[in-house]
Amino acid sequence: MMSLLEWLIDGTIPVPGGELGAREVIGNLFGLASAILGMKRFVWAWPVGLVGNVLLFTVFATGELSGQIEDPLWGQAGRQVFFAVVSVYGWWRWSQVSSAGGASDGGAVAPRWATDRERLQLLVLGVVGYAAAYVLLLQVGSYGPTTEAWILAGSMLATYGMARGWVEFWLVWILVDVVGVTTLVQAGFYPTAGMYLFYAVFVVIGFVVWLRDARTVVDTSSVDEDAVIPA
Repeated sequence: MMSLLEWLIDGTIPVPGGELGAREVIGNLFGLASAILGMKRFVWAWPVGLVGNVLLFTVFATGELSGQIEDPLWGQAGRQVFFAVVSVYGWWRWSQVSSAGGASDGGAVAPRWATDRERLQLLVLGVVGYAAAYVLLLQVGSYGPTTEAWILAGSMLATYGMARGWVEFWLVWILVDVVGVTTLVQAGFYPTAGMYLFYAVFVVIGFVVWLRDARTVVDTSSVDEDAVIPA
């Protein structure tokens, strides 16, 4: 009989018409839990997401797990590494803001729209990030560098925007999901493609929730957040 660890590494989950890798399914469940916690602006969104990042990195870095392709999806794998790095930053940032007072409704941060200067920052980061990701993915031989470069760069922008508490990060996620669903279906990563499709619905809900909260939730922190917590 497989141990729990062995099942997590090599196990499968039976589904109609075949089976799915346990790591891919469970990693996405952790990602979903992180997204739900993030919508509610709970600090635990970040450590929960970290677990999913580790599991999904091992899936995408070995493309043969999908049973459809032989090339790793380095864009998808790389975004898990970035998620892990930014999750540590987001965990620290939200914890600091929350300990200083947080939002009036109990959330770790009070959501707000980015300023014009911050939006320009996102645009520049997006262009530079896409160009860098595209060149890198061409070198390492990814499955689809054109689409994966956007998935990687867009994911970077969205996760950073969430860490900063900007409402716009939901809109970036919508654009990432549109490309991600198509790419993952073609590559045979059906559980993750299904999760992306669900995320697309969830992201719209999350955007509406944060949009409402940005109008009503007050930052109760006794200090200037950006003066204490660097960008």
